Amino acid sequence: MKKRSMAALTATLVIAPLMTAAPGQRAQAAAPGPDGAARPAESALVHGVDLDTVTIPELQARMNRGALSSTALTRAYLRRIETVDPKLNAVLHTSPTALRQAAASDLRHRLGRTRGPLDGIPVLLKDNVDTRDMPTTAGSLALTGSAPDTDADLVKRLRAAGAVILGKANMSEWANFRAARPTSGWSAVGGQTNNPYVLDRNPCGSSSGSAAALAASLAQVAIGTETDGSIVCPAGMNGVVGHKPSLGLVSQSGIVPISAEQDTAGPMARNVIDTALTLAVLSGHDTVRDDGRRDATDALTRPGGLRGKRIGLWRLPSLGPEVDALMTRTAARLRTAGAEVVEVRMPYQERLAELEFPALLSEFHRDIDAYLATRHGPRDLAELIEFNRTHPGERTCFAGQELFEQALAAPPTTAPEYRAMRAELTDLSRRSIDETMAAHRLDAIASPTNPPAWTTDCARGDNDVIPSSTPAAVAGYPSLSVPAGAVGELPVGLLLMAGDRQDAELLALGAAVERRLDAWRAPRYLPTLPDTAR
Repeated sequence: MKKRSMAALTATLVIAPLMTAAPGQRAQAAAPGPDGAARPAESALVHGVDLDTVTIPELQARMNRGALSSTALTRAYLRRIETVDPKLNAVLHTSPTALRQAAASDLRHRLGRTRGPLDGIPVLLKDNVDTRDMPTTAGSLALTGSAPDTDADLVKRLRAAGAVILGKANMSEWANFRAARPTSGWSAVGGQTNNPYVLDRNPCGSSSGSAAALAASLAQVAIGTETDGSIVCPAGMNGVVGHKPSLGLVSQSGIVPISAEQDTAGPMARNVIDTALTLAVLSGHDTVRDDGRRDATDALTRPGGLRGKRIGLWRLPSLGPEVDALMTRTAARLRTAGAEVVEVRMPYQERLAELEFPALLSEFHRDIDAYLATRHGPRDLAELIEFNRTHPGERTCFAGQELFEQALAAPPTTAPEYRAMRAELTDLSRRSIDETMAAHRLDAIASPTNPPAWTTDCARGDNDVIPSSTPAAVAGYPSLSVPAGAVGELPVGLLLMAGDRQDAELLALGAAVERRLDAWRAPRYLPTLPDTAR
C-alpha cells in the first residue's frame, strides 16, 4: 500500500464532516445578526454561489461542470475589494495579472488538465511574502522602491498549483516587531486595517489584512505568517480559521523574517477544509493517487470526529469572564458530541515569557540583515533605523522603534548566552505541550485564541497580552484557531495545539470542532459599539 500524501490525509480526515453538515447549517451562518440587522448591501453572491460560505471543493465541482469560471469568481472578488475594502483597508494591491491567471485556469478546466484543488482559486498574500510582480514592503516605506527579484518559495508552489494570486494584504508593519507599543493592523504603507465586525475595533496582528479580508469575503483563502500569534490571533479576532504549521513544513524562503527559529507562513480561510487544502500546496504535499482521486471518499461514511477524543482545556481566565464563560459553553458542546474535555494547566509559561523576547531580538538582527541584503533600500538594521528617523511617514500612528534599537544591541546568535536561551526555550516549550498531552492522554490542547477585540488607539497601542499562542509558537508545533463564538458582536476563537508534525490530525479535529460549534457568522461592519471603553 502506498504512503498517502499530506493532502490526501487531510482531505480524508477533513472533507467528511464538512460534506455531511446539516442542510440548514450554511443558511444559519449567513443569517442576520442577533438584533435582526440586515447584512451589508454589497452582495456576496456570484452565479448563485454565496462567497461567505462556499468551500473550495464546492467551487471546483462547479468549475468542473462549467457552472462557474475562475474568471467570474476572480471578478467577483475584485468587485468586492472595490466596494467593501474602503471600510476595512485590508488589501494593499490587487494583481494586474489576476484575470489572466484566471483565464488560464479556465482553459485548464475545459481541457481537463487542472492542477489540483487550488486551480483557479483566488488567494491573497500577506505583504511580507515576496512576489516578483507586486511590491513586498512588510508595511514599511523603506521597501517601496522596487519589487523583489523572485517569488517566495510558497508563491511558486501556489502558482504551480494554479492558484490565482489576487493581491497583497495589509499587515502590522514589520510584523509588529518595531515598537514597544505598536498598533496592530497599522503600517506606513497601508494605514490602519479595521475589524469587519466593529470598525473601530482592532483586527489583531500581524496578519491583520489577511484575516479581515477573509472575514469580509474579499478572497477565498489568504496566507499569513506567524512568529508568535500573528496567524491565530487575527484569525480568532476576525472570526475565521488560521493554521500555524509545524516549523519547517512551509518554506521560509522569500518571507520578511523575525526569527528562523519560530517564523512560519500558514493558510487562513473561512473554513477548515480550505485551510487544509491550502496547507497541502504550501507544504509541497499536494500530490494525488495514481488514479487521480484523493483519498476522501472512504471517509464519507464515518461518523463525526469528536467521539472518544480527549481535549485538554487551558482556560486562561486572564482574558476575561466573558471569554471564560464562552469556554465553559464550548467545553459543554464538545462533551455533548462525545469528546472528553479535561482542564489542564500548562507548565513553564512564566519562564518562556522571560526568555522568548530576548532570544527574538538576537535572531531578528541576524535574519533581517540577511533579508535586507537581498533588497533595494536599507542594507541592514542600522540603516533601517536611520531611515525611520528621517521619514515622518513612519511615525503617523506610533513613533517608536524600540525593538529595532534593542535588537541592534542584542548579543549575536553566536554568543553563549543567546544559545543557552534558545536551547532552554525549545526544551521548555516542547515539554510544556508534550508533558501535558502525555499526562492526560490528550489528542489536543484547547484554549481561547483571543479576547474580544479592543478599540484601535494609536496613542495607547495594543492591549494584547495573549499567552495562548506561545507554547506552540516557541516549540515549533502546530496550532489552529477555529471560530468558537462571540462576546456580543466580537468573535472569539478556540485555539487547538498538538505535537510536532501532527498538522493533519489537528486539522481533522478542527473540522469536527468547527462542525459542532457552527460559530461562524458574517460581519455587519458596525461603526462602533455603545461601550467603547476597552
